Amino acid sequence: MNILFLTLSRIQSLEDRGIYTDLMRYFRKQGHAVFIVSPVERRFQEKSSLHVEEGLQILRVKTLNIQKTNVLEKGLGTLLIERQYQKAIQKYLPEKMDLVMYSTPPITFGKVIRYIQNRDQAKSYLLLKDIFPQNAVDLSMMKAGGLIHRFFQRKEKELYRLSDFIGCMSPANVAFLLKHHPEIPAAKVEVCPNSLELVHSAEKERDRQAICEKFGIPGESTLFIYGGNLGKPQGLDFLLQVIKSNQQKNDRFFIIIGSGTEFPKMQKWFKDNNPGNALLLKGLPKKEYDLLVGACDVGMIFLDPRFTIPNYPSRLLSYLENKMPVLAATDHNTDIGKMAADNNYGFWSVSGELEQFNSQLEQLATDKGLIRRMGNNGYQFLLENYTVDKSYQIIMNHFK
Repeated sequence: MNILFLTLSRIQSLEDRGIYTDLMRYFRKQGHAVFIVSPVERRFQEKSSLHVEEGLQILRVKTLNIQKTNVLEKGLGTLLIERQYQKAIQKYLPEKMDLVMYSTPPITFGKVIRYIQNRDQAKSYLLLKDIFPQNAVDLSMMKAGGLIHRFFQRKEKELYRLSDFIGCMSPANVAFLLKHHPEIPAAKVEVCPNSLELVHSAEKERDRQAICEKFGIPGESTLFIYGGNLGKPQGLDFLLQVIKSNQQKNDRFFIIIGSGTEFPKMQKWFKDNNPGNALLLKGLPKKEYDLLVGACDVGMIFLDPRFTIPNYPSRLLSYLENKMPVLAATDHNTDIGKMAADNNYGFWSVSGELEQFNSQLEQLATDKGLIRRMGNNGYQFLLENYTVDKSYQIIMNHFK
């Protein structure tokens, strides 16, 4: 088939690792022609262009800044993107598409999808990674029932209506969608989780000592890492509470790495408090990030406790791939921590419950055997559920 994939992720090459590039690379390996539409935000000062290689075309469309920018530009950029994508597709991609796939965010791809459906009679598949605008309401970034909220609700419902199939990240996401959008036929909603292509074990060998020396990390400590977006959704005030409450304990070390709207706040806190057993790093290149994660012992996940939607952060995959237990502090509604606990590859507590979180952290900091057992359990769970061949089969079951 000819597969058109629309995303807000900046994709430079299909050889880069990531949940979307890994999946699209697998589609290409199965003999499909892959066409990707990806933004080039104005900060990069590039024009729209088409990159062509065997079995793949990447259309990079010039847009406003839509990630890691102020709310006004992000909102305007999100509104304009469907028109920008449609014009670019009309100009650069005349090929007949059989399947158009797209991920949220954003929810404003409706006109593009309808255009491809009408032009090519293509089927459509939504990879639901973000439930907007409810997540913005949860964090008090948008007023419930207000004009802006109602506008985006209409966009959201249009996207669900146009989608022939909707793949959700977890069972809790499926249940939430069907409960709050009863107009959606249950038959078109399924679990299609975040997934990755495993790197061969020989390529994943890590020199822990060299990596620790490079970043000034005490390699003899139990290394806890949080990697990913540093934004409002992560509820990072609780992470800072955790670090502060463990400042006097030298057998554990916390590594925080990422970027986002909350990074300056994190940076100021580190400067003011100067914790001796924690390190804050600005986002690293993917390969270097993977090396650092592979040298650590435990992966941490944090989410704001106000969320009513079930987020499922993709950073979980790199933790499981590296045979690391998961230590999660989240809201009540996501099942990411519950699934870790139920399948014995991690611990979960509600964000803000410092005593319970530290009790779980203490077990991991002082028991290497527990880390090894939970890490192996998580890796096995990854093999059985979160590899790209599984996601591919879920999607392709609709086209046999």
